[in-house]
Amino acid sequence: MTDFPGAPTAASNGRLRVLAAMSGGVDSAVAAARAAEAGHEVTGVHLALSSNPQSFRTGARGCCTIEDSRDARRAADVIGIPFYVWDLAERFREDVIDDFVAEYAAGRTPNPCLRCNEKIKFAALLDKAIALGFDAVCTGHYARIVDLPSGERQLHRAVDMAKDQSYVLGVLDADQLAHSLFPLGDTTKDVIRTEAEQRGLAVAKKPDSHDICFIADGDTQGFLAKHLGTATGDIVDADGTKLGEHEGAYGFTIGQRKGLRIGRPAADGKPRYVLDISPVDNTVTVGPAEGLDVLSLTAIRPRWCGTEPLADGAYTAQLRAHGAEVPVTASVVDGELRVELATPARGIAPGQAVVLYDGTRVVGSATIATTARRAVSA
Repeated sequence: MTDFPGAPTAASNGRLRVLAAMSGGVDSAVAAARAAEAGHEVTGVHLALSSNPQSFRTGARGCCTIEDSRDARRAADVIGIPFYVWDLAERFREDVIDDFVAEYAAGRTPNPCLRCNEKIKFAALLDKAIALGFDAVCTGHYARIVDLPSGERQLHRAVDMAKDQSYVLGVLDADQLAHSLFPLGDTTKDVIRTEAEQRGLAVAKKPDSHDICFIADGDTQGFLAKHLGTATGDIVDADGTKLGEHEGAYGFTIGQRKGLRIGRPAADGKPRYVLDISPVDNTVTVGPAEGLDVLSLTAIRPRWCGTEPLADGAYTAQLRAHGAEVPVTASVVDGELRVELATPARGIAPGQAVVLYDGTRVVGSATIATTARRAVSA
């Protein structure tokens, strides 16, 4: 029997009952195939997350269409494993879509992929899997699990840093890691596509999904306008001078430069960026780039992959998806994570996640609540 690093402790016969989440893409298909080849008893499941799925994908966006479900079924047939479709559309709407809309309405910038991993793939799905007698859930995420002699399981970055997805997995706690399989963490994407072709999987050359799966056309502002309506408000400088108007503060994000629609240039001739979004008075504040420099932050609802950070511990932090790591000092105070950045980072917004790392090990994740930034004049 072959196996891969980070598999949960198997039964006495060496086999696990594994539920493989199959999105219809190449990564989840190869992950399921690797789990089956390792000798485990694998069942494939596609999560129907849309109450009204489109028949076909729009370009390379999304992962929840009827076409994706069919691709997942065909892959399961080739691998030779049972396959089911589970309807989690209502749970997805409540925990991910409604949360996404509410966060934007409150002037924050959420990460729906992270929320989906927390609430759907490793809460609803895993809970149901355990209740049905499965030992683990297998996904096509690029991340590694390392088992220590002490029995502790650690979550680490993938070998392929260009595909690493540990940032959106930082919400997993120790109990969830104990029942997780990530067979692709030690592999590059090119190898996965080649392997899929060799296995006869039709999804070998299928484009990756990207952006937000429930906004198939990629028009986030249009999606939010449909749910929140229009609400005219002011665009102002840091000193409160009105520069223009908008039709909804939710259409802006911290750090945004383009599409501000403010006519006259700044006195210094430099471009302006969104510095603050206030849902209370429906105001968007803009200013110079240096006004985006975040020096420290507080984050709420921390979730630890193992033990929580040491007081004033030295770590690195990733502050947004695909963002670079920055050296930080972190402590947990009264249940909140407080982070001091060694060097300022720009464009960090409340609602985003801060994920702490100790080398390649994921320490945990928390939701940014407040940021302290460099003071600037208008």
